[in-house]
Amino acid sequence: MRTPLVLAVTLMLNSASFSQNTDSLTRARHTRDSLNDIEAHKTEYYSPVPPVVTPGSYFYSTAPSDAIVLFDGSNLDQWVSTSDSSKKAAWLVKDSAFTVNKKAGDIQTRAKFTDFQLHIEYRIPPDITGSGQARGNSGIFLAALPWGPGGYELQVLDNYKNSTYVNGQVGSMYKQAVPLVNACRKPGEWQTYDVVWTAPKFNDHGILASPARVTVFHNGVLVQNNTTLLGDTPYIGQPAYRVHGAAPIKLQSHGDPSEPISYRNIWLRELK
Repeated sequence: MRTPLVLAVTLMLNSASFSQNTDSLTRARHTRDSLNDIEAHKTEYYSPVPPVVTPGSYFYSTAPSDAIVLFDGSNLDQWVSTSDSSKKAAWLVKDSAFTVNKKAGDIQTRAKFTDFQLHIEYRIPPDITGSGQARGNSGIFLAALPWGPGGYELQVLDNYKNSTYVNGQVGSMYKQAVPLVNACRKPGEWQTYDVVWTAPKFNDHGILASPARVTVFHNGVLVQNNTTLLGDTPYIGQPAYRVHGAAPIKLQSHGDPSEPISYRNIWLRELK
């Protein structure tokens, strides 16, 4: 039997060892995060800054007769959980809109698409907090892919008097294509994206035959003019293409500390 003194010394040594191990793990995590930040910063740039343009008066866009309505204000039947496509999307539907549920993660369309015209509206909360990328951050992945960065992201962010790296601000194809102008509305106001998406095409040998192209109007103002993409939109590293076909559209639950944003009135026209 150990004496009380021996037992006490043993407990102290074990406690010290546990503390050292915990400290080592914490330092390792911090080092990893710092290295990730360093790598991410390599693909961020801050100039030239797109000029600010005040968009015209807002109008509610109803879906044309040949559109696929992805959200009509009543339910999320056309959407599923990205992490488990057998589960219905668990974001919060209220007042003809739905709001990001951070705990539920990303959501994506049940259907897959190739080339399309997309209309989608979003709203940054009027009481938004944070700054830079941590201010109303979400994203619209025009083709959601199950690998790497997850596809081709059109950035959603509050950049009304809020600066960040220009290839990551609202209207950008994330980390790749800077918007022509900043047409952001004030937080609390509904904003629109109208997108024409042409997916990349690959030949029978898996070689890129034609790259992705995108045209984007933000609040009725052109911000991407038939932009050719160099590949997907990673947070760290350079864009690249991998073979894929039709894909869902994904909405991102970014998880930043600011209040979650809302979406409404989403429709799509397939382009043949």
